[in-house]
Amino acid sequence: MPLWAVLAVTLPLLGLGAILVSTSFDESPSAERLGRNLPVNAGAPDPVDISANNSPTLVRNPGNSGNVVVVNRIDSPRFGCALHVSFDGGARWKQTPLPAPPGERVCYAPDAAFAADGTLHLSFVTLRGRANAPNAVWTASSKDGGKTISRPQKVLGKLAFQVRLTADPARAKRVYMTWVQASEVGLFKFTEPGNPIQVARSDDAGASWSEPVRVSTPSRVRVVAPAPAVGPGGEMYVLYLDLGEDLLDYAGAHGGKGGPPHQGPWKLLIAQSRDGGEKWTESMVEDRLVPSERFIVFTPPFPSLALDLASGRIYAGFHDGRLGDQDVWVWSGDRDAKRWEAPTRVNDTPRGDKTSQSLPKLAVAPNGRLDVLYYDRRSDRRDITTEVSLQSSHDGGESFSKRVPVSDRRFSSRIGYGSERDLPDLGSRSGLVSTKSRALAVWTDTRGGTPSSGKQDLARGVVAYSDPPRLSQGVKYALRVAGIALILAGLGVLAMRLLRGNRPKLRGGRP
Repeated sequence: MPLWAVLAVTLPLLGLGAILVSTSFDESPSAERLGRNLPVNAGAPDPVDISANNSPTLVRNPGNSGNVVVVNRIDSPRFGCALHVSFDGGARWKQTPLPAPPGERVCYAPDAAFAADGTLHLSFVTLRGRANAPNAVWTASSKDGGKTISRPQKVLGKLAFQVRLTADPARAKRVYMTWVQASEVGLFKFTEPGNPIQVARSDDAGASWSEPVRVSTPSRVRVVAPAPAVGPGGEMYVLYLDLGEDLLDYAGAHGGKGGPPHQGPWKLLIAQSRDGGEKWTESMVEDRLVPSERFIVFTPPFPSLALDLASGRIYAGFHDGRLGDQDVWVWSGDRDAKRWEAPTRVNDTPRGDKTSQSLPKLAVAPNGRLDVLYYDRRSDRRDITTEVSLQSSHDGGESFSKRVPVSDRRFSSRIGYGSERDLPDLGSRSGLVSTKSRALAVWTDTRGGTPSSGKQDLARGVVAYSDPPRLSQGVKYALRVAGIALILAGLGVLAMRLLRGNRPKLRGGRP
């Protein structure tokens, strides 16, 4: 049989076999933005309200999926904080006033966490003095999803920065607080190194708190931005940055002005406790983070930590400039936080395209899907206007799907507090919660502002996931076996033809 005839037989067999094998594997769900963006803060449509709302924390009530809460800081025209509550999954929002503690006036840098029983826990600092430094840390709670707030209770004293809350998913009354405890501060700076990350625990729903315990090791003298989370077995994790020799940012050597970033490396670390926060072990996630921006050390960009409560897998996210511009990266680790895989670049932009992707926020859906939200300037070669994008991983962080534009309009990344000093700030973090079929995102949006007004608002967007038709395990197995059989048959026919074609011809009865 001539070779062309053999190929005419084998190629269809190989093609059909490949189709059957590929069909036996499930496709990843498709994703798209659902509807238009909606404002969260009440003053968003009002051009007279020029408040700079940013750094949202978004949490969902585990007992009522429609009850979501956002807290955020306000940077100008005066410092403040806000609490926004929704009972329809984020379609409509109402602001709940935060009670002022006795003798205190300025609320700032709030955070929130829902406990397993649906209790909402809140934290914030009050500011005092010419430097507007933290004077005290306060907590409050709500039993009705954020409609009403209890009287604030003082937990910590002066100079507690970057306060964050997290709740144990299994113990309803256990809540943790992390923060950076400073000893002395100046304008835009910690005046001396050695300010540790600390943790305190409450086992009675915030009525009382344990004595502070040091999380970061004493050898790390410039640590910032602690991001806490609690695993399915009660193990606690704190992800944070070690700025190394970065005096430019830590000691405010930039004077609060923009310019080139620090030239040395940072480190990304995680600490773990298995005894309720009493003892801590540390492991290195990344030892060569490449700084890509300047920042004010009191309000740094936070790395993001997300846990898969079903598998115990840990995900850490941050941005850096190792490829020559700012990219978003995700590291994946096992439950003991000791073994970390090489990072995966999330943003699907060309490498080295000179656009910035930054400040990722991670969330894990109940089905194990990992979602990553981030600011994305891919559409502007000047690297100024930004969108908000989301990409997902269905294989444990090894690869990510094509990006979904979550924002329906681009906006300037240079509007906000600090823009007059070439150090504009969109905030320290964004908000994201994920279910099997939805991802709800909240971010700092400047579409209603101008460089002179500095107005920043909170916008909300939804991404919907559509699962393709799923085959039963038996059908998938049968398709895979049939496909492999066809491929082997085609290869066999082709091999026999090639072997016959290579046999020596007989001449006169002799080879």
